[in-house]
Amino acid sequence: MTDQELVERARGGDGSAFEELVGRHHRAALRAALAALGSSEDADDVAQEAWIAAHARLGDFRYEASFRTWLLTIVWNKALDRRRRLGRALRRLVSLDHGWDDPDGVPLHAAALASAGSGAGTAGAGAAPAGGISPEQRVLHDDFQDRVRRLVRALPAKLRDPLLLMGSGEHRYEDVAILLGVPTGTVKWRVAEARRLLRTKLERLGY
Repeated sequence: MTDQELVERARGGDGSAFEELVGRHHRAALRAALAALGSSEDADDVAQEAWIAAHARLGDFRYEASFRTWLLTIVWNKALDRRRRLGRALRRLVSLDHGWDDPDGVPLHAAALASAGSGAGTAGAGAAPAGGISPEQRVLHDDFQDRVRRLVRALPAKLRDPLLLMGSGEHRYEDVAILLGVPTGTVKWRVAEARRLLRTKLERLGY
């Protein structure tokens, strides 16, 4: 059964149809929220809020985009609202001198950054270390991950957000373009530019 058929059934009050939509797209909703927020707990809350909103707004869905893209737009907007609220609260509590140099004041989730460092510096520098590595290798790996997190956090939001969304592996460029409200070509350029800046900065640091 297609998403469109499930939406029509859910509009008619079929709870199992909406549950099927949740089963199909909840992981993508979580990943989108995580890309924006960096916190699994916050991402889960936002995804739940988005599903509640989506259920309430099913009558507004006009099939101009896929259900998944429509849903992720709701998720992204709710995640940005929460990010702004978190940023304001964190800036009241934490000085910029203590590492919160991101304009939104949001720590980034390491898993969402995996692709950001995959092409940087020496071959294999961003790969997870294999079992049995030495303490020295562990330190080098952790230092690299920390560097990548800091560099991504320092990127302008217009470069950082599309990079993290594409890095999640859950979205196409076209989906991200709809989420961010910009042309697909702009998303592609911003992702490429973010990766270029990261590679350049990591190479200057000796990676």
